[in-house]
Amino acid sequence: MKTTLEPLAKEGEGRRSYRVEAVARACDILAAFRSGSDVLHLKVVAERTGLNKVTVFRILNTLVEKKLVDRVGPRGYRSRLQPVFEKRYRIGYASQSSVVPFTSVVTDSLIEAAYAANVDLFVLNNSYSPTMALRNADRFIAEGVNLVIESQISTKVAANLTSKFSGAGIPYIALDVPHPGANYFGADNYKAGKIAGQCLAQWAAKHWDGEVDQIVFAEVDASGHALDARLTGMYDGILKILPDCRHAPVFHLGTKGHFENALDGFRRHIRLHAARKILVGTVNDPTALGALQAFREFGAEENCAIAGQGACLEAREEMRRRQTRFICSVAYFPETYGNRVIRLALDILNGRRVPPAVFTDHELVTPLNVDKIYPNDTLLKTGLSAPLRS
Repeated sequence: MKTTLEPLAKEGEGRRSYRVEAVARACDILAAFRSGSDVLHLKVVAERTGLNKVTVFRILNTLVEKKLVDRVGPRGYRSRLQPVFEKRYRIGYASQSSVVPFTSVVTDSLIEAAYAANVDLFVLNNSYSPTMALRNADRFIAEGVNLVIESQISTKVAANLTSKFSGAGIPYIALDVPHPGANYFGADNYKAGKIAGQCLAQWAAKHWDGEVDQIVFAEVDASGHALDARLTGMYDGILKILPDCRHAPVFHLGTKGHFENALDGFRRHIRLHAARKILVGTVNDPTALGALQAFREFGAEENCAIAGQGACLEAREEMRRRQTRFICSVAYFPETYGNRVIRLALDILNGRRVPPAVFTDHELVTPLNVDKIYPNDTLLKTGLSAPLRS
């Protein structure tokens, strides 16, 4: 690319400018990356700079050669420079719990993404307690954070959290459970449930000739209708494949989303009922594994078919067991939350237009495809024999 020093101002119009157009365009391209975590395609860079794609392509590849930009995948680019004018924000993150496998992965990905984006992430633990969530909200306000990422399941305090943050002028993002006034990031709960319900019904059609004696749903009472949408989706998915299941009795067990609570609840249920073909739908994998353990203790695993949600590592390991009755789970890929949530937070803080809800990707995981979707699990296996909590 030929470059020349050309005066931009004509004689008599004031001081000359010795602007180098190629350098100016390179600066415009670097400025198109609004945070250290931005991964942009060529088309997006062209749109943000107003330059044609050929020019953008040539300059980007020169910047890659000079190690100022990284190539990410076949078409993506990421700047290695911190944007000069980007404000360093302080974002509060209230984790649901430090012992929930799914949440732990989310937390790790948020910490990594915040570091890459030059964001100061202030982490607190809600410890599955609505009272603690309210205390942490007060702490975030006192610390003067710019935005809060909230992970807690109690709908009873959701409005209180909104009141606190709104009164302090702090926007917030609700993870996995919608909160009034917050931007939502997480699963499309109804859709995820329906995917699992259809899979359960297809299994029952194949192995039980479509005969179902009972349907049992493991609920989380504190979440109200938010996570129950997963169970509504499951039921609709079952009926779509097996319409006659509308005549099967349906039971709802409160589990608080915990392995131990699910284990105790299903122990009691099995003692009281003699059904032999039971479809079990749960709001998360720990409750699914608790239900499965209860059936095993009674020597009745063959009487159940169970669907989870989240596709955590322990659930994936269970699906690798021969003849398991853990039929499926729906993956939300918590390891990808970090980059997407931090990007959403920065867009909110920088006044960009964002949708009220951003959904994760969903993919059905079964014993047949678990190794294909998660081929590296053997590298991650640690402490799988420990009891599960959620």
